[in-house]
Amino acid sequence: QVQLVESGGGLVQAGGSLRLSCAASGRTFSTYDLAWFRQAPGKEQEFVAGLSWSVDTTYYADSVKGRFTISRDTAKNTVYLQMNSLKPEDTAVYYCAGKMFGISGRFNDYPYWGQGTQVTVSS
Repeated sequence: QVQLVESGGGLVQAGGSLRLSCAASGRTFSTYDLAWFRQAPGKEQEFVAGLSWSVDTTYYADSVKGRFTISRDTAKNTVYLQMNSLKPEDTAVYYCAGKMFGISGRFNDYPYWGQGTQVTVSS
């Protein structure tokens, strides 16, 4: 089992940047693939980005490509989401999620979740 704790959310103006962190702990952390999802009010969970730990491959939703970057710090067991050129439509609660055996764009494929961190982008 793996425990996930997000941090780094906040309020930012459109065009600004934020970096989210997801600190992971638990057994065999390196075997888990981690992703970021987000959920805006009244909407379903949306896949944002994912990082396959074992093959060092990244995945992005079309809506964030070129603006967001997912990365890792193996020594700190932490995955980051660098968000640049933020838009009001990026406003959501952002969640870190973990699973084994590859990245999926479906939120219900992930058994492990953090508590979420709020990102608000003002226009």
